[in-house]
Amino acid sequence: MSSAILLQAEGLGAIKGERVLFSGLDLTVYAGAAVVLRGANGSGKSTLLRQLAGLARPDAGAVTNEAPHHWLGHRDGIKPHETPRHHLRHWARAWGSQADIAQIATRMGLERPIDVAGRLLSAGQRRRAAIGRLLLTERPVWLLDEPFTALDAAGRDTLVEMIAAHRRSGGCVVASLHGEAPITATEEVTL
Repeated sequence: MSSAILLQAEGLGAIKGERVLFSGLDLTVYAGAAVVLRGANGSGKSTLLRQLAGLARPDAGAVTNEAPHHWLGHRDGIKPHETPRHHLRHWARAWGSQADIAQIATRMGLERPIDVAGRLLSAGQRRRAAIGRLLLTERPVWLLDEPFTALDAAGRDTLVEMIAAHRRSGGCVVASLHGEAPITATEEVTL
């Protein structure tokens, strides 16, 4: 693991209604690291990830040293009429990526349903298409909210390998997980 800091949070806090989800949370994420967030449903894992991604403002503290990041949330973002090909092309254009969409679809096991409308895809196929966005452009920080949801064994294996390769190349991952972690964590944070 490198000593390069890719993401840092100091004194983060979050309040939902009248309940404090977490407070005084410090986190330093280095190149090559995998930080796993644990906790019951509603404990603040998604809120913390959204704060780290800049999608939610912390009620206390600050996020600094922000390197470019990918965000993979609970929802896959595939519209009912949108095919995996269209979804990946859209994000490739938005991010200025020249990535080979067919190659990404093959890696994600989507070569057969690449032109099938989202409403006809299984939850796992939609999740695979969403995960394919991680391959469109290199960004050192991956923020993943329950990334293994709806994946079968082959999909899980693919994502585990992608995360390992990303870490080997100097990237980092912060992921919320339930159950056994299929990735080797360098740090676990319980909320």
